Amino acid sequence: MLHTMRWFGPQDPVSLFSLRQAGCTGVVTALHQLPVGAVWPQQEIRQRQQLIEADNSRYTPLHWVVVESLPVHEDIKKGLPSRTRYIESYQESLRNLAACGIRTVCYNFMPVLDWSRTNLSYELPDGSRALRFVWQDFAVFDLCILRRTGAEADYEPAVAEAAWAQFAAMSEAEIAELTNTVLLGLPGSEEAFELAGFQNLLNEYAAIDAAALRKNLYYFLREVGPVAEEVGINLCIHPDDPPFPLLGLPRVVSTEADLEGLLRAYDSPANGLTFCTGSLGVRPDNDLPGIVRRLGSRIHFVHLRATKREENPRNFHEADHLTGDVDMYAVVRELVCEELRRARTGQGNPSLPMRPDHGHQMLDDLEKRTYPGYSAIGRLRGLAELRGLELGIRQGLLAEEEGPPGQYRAAAHVPRFF
Repeated sequence: MLHTMRWFGPQDPVSLFSLRQAGCTGVVTALHQLPVGAVWPQQEIRQRQQLIEADNSRYTPLHWVVVESLPVHEDIKKGLPSRTRYIESYQESLRNLAACGIRTVCYNFMPVLDWSRTNLSYELPDGSRALRFVWQDFAVFDLCILRRTGAEADYEPAVAEAAWAQFAAMSEAEIAELTNTVLLGLPGSEEAFELAGFQNLLNEYAAIDAAALRKNLYYFLREVGPVAEEVGINLCIHPDDPPFPLLGLPRVVSTEADLEGLLRAYDSPANGLTFCTGSLGVRPDNDLPGIVRRLGSRIHFVHLRATKREENPRNFHEADHLTGDVDMYAVVRELVCEELRRARTGQGNPSLPMRPDHGHQMLDDLEKRTYPGYSAIGRLRGLAELRGLELGIRQGLLAEEEGPPGQYRAAAHVPRFF
């Protein structure tokens, strides 16, 4: 796989030099300074490329290989008449990215919030810190702080009762911290929505259920898909995070059935997936290795991380990359086999861009301010573990191919290119 990390631009406390030393050759970034819905001009794209590649003549080369994310405007998600203008801007941004040689664009279709957690510094047994989601804490925000109309119907009576009791015992500082955590906006901005205006954003989705949101997603794909196909860009949607409804908002990219439906909606290699083991792995009904086997030809980008469901299965936290509820060995084996299949058949680029996602805050980074989930050392550890796992799997497949006559040869089709 092509090893990458996410970089949030010049203000990111984790430097490009750190990414090099971690073993990356690819950078995953975006033009976070531009407002959602604006056209990404070629000049600004090239400036970001030049910044990433500035030291390539002296050190290990780095290149911008994946856009994460080119955000989809809320008017597109809501299906408003103004979506035409924003879709045209999106199409133009795709053309400009392709003109600059960038071929993989990640996006999501989650309404209002890109992701949701209730704790950004959950302490693990070894003293490192992780992101965590607790259903009761989220109920405290929804029922007691936001006081969303109709929220009571979304929680079990015992959870609602416990949430109100918890809220009564919370200090003003604890309430503010939970509010800011839940309302954290796009990763990279570290700017939360204002609570006063947040309810208005939710109200705009009052008449939009899962069927309507899915219809709007498919419309978007059929409009931008042909442009992506024309200019040679692979679009790859990121799954919902977490993969179940929150705040009365629908989720339509949470299950394998959801993925199959959107791939059929515009049946082209340009319409593909960001395979995020953390987001999809929160749901026990998602067969992650099976999804790679069945949909692997449409995977264009990979996020490898492991989440761990807790006693209440709606609670989860970010585990070490090789533990948790994700069978990382089985997943990486299927991804390596998909790469080898592509090399054998000549279908697309055989190297999948992969990044270790949501590393723990640990060691010296415990004393530093970093973007939640994106400290340097935790991701360095994760990438090192994943690189070793990948290498072992590749060598094992080669050994199976070269085994003595009569030995089980599960990978006899694997070409000898590594």
